[in-house]
Amino acid sequence: MKKLLLVCVTVAASLLFSSNAQAQAKIGYFDDQSVLSLFPNINKVDSLLASYVKDSLNVEYAYTIKEYQRRDSLFKKDSAGMPAKARQMATDELGSLYYKLSNWQNYAQQMQEGKLDELLMPYRQKIAVALQDVVKEGKYTIILKSEALVSPYYFQPSILDNLTIRVAMKLKLDLPKEVLDAWKAAGGTLPGGGTAPANKPAPKG
Repeated sequence: MKKLLLVCVTVAASLLFSSNAQAQAKIGYFDDQSVLSLFPNINKVDSLLASYVKDSLNVEYAYTIKEYQRRDSLFKKDSAGMPAKARQMATDELGSLYYKLSNWQNYAQQMQEGKLDELLMPYRQKIAVALQDVVKEGKYTIILKSEALVSPYYFQPSILDNLTIRVAMKLKLDLPKEVLDAWKAAGGTLPGGGTAPANKPAPKG
């Protein structure tokens, strides 16, 4: 799948919004987190992640502690009679377990982030496909991250170029009434059809 370029702009990139640049490029802005929050069953991800922590990570932590204690006890008891190679291997294994326990917080965080990415992947795949379609249909050439537009150096772009809304509509997700009202006021078409007069200015903010 052809990758979209999500541009994170700096102040210097504000030139993108000049009249000359806009004549050459069609700019949209997008926030995948906002679309994710609209999925009706997205809350189940939190419960699945909590179950993963309880049933997997916590069990692994308890096992690692017991395994470290067991190996440490055996090492103290038998290390004197061990061949040099075996003693070195036992020392390395103990060191590895100790390092894992000492850095458990970072390890657990990385594992949770990986699990969260796994749980969100089906949603993100749907969003990616819908965004590809929206970009193609609207002939957008530059996609900005929504947070890049909070700088006072940028004017507020049209709500009609808010690809977050367009993707949500493409996925038939429920949008807040105030968003739909602002969309209609700017002349946008709703999924069920119908527009408001296009000469009305888009709401600010």
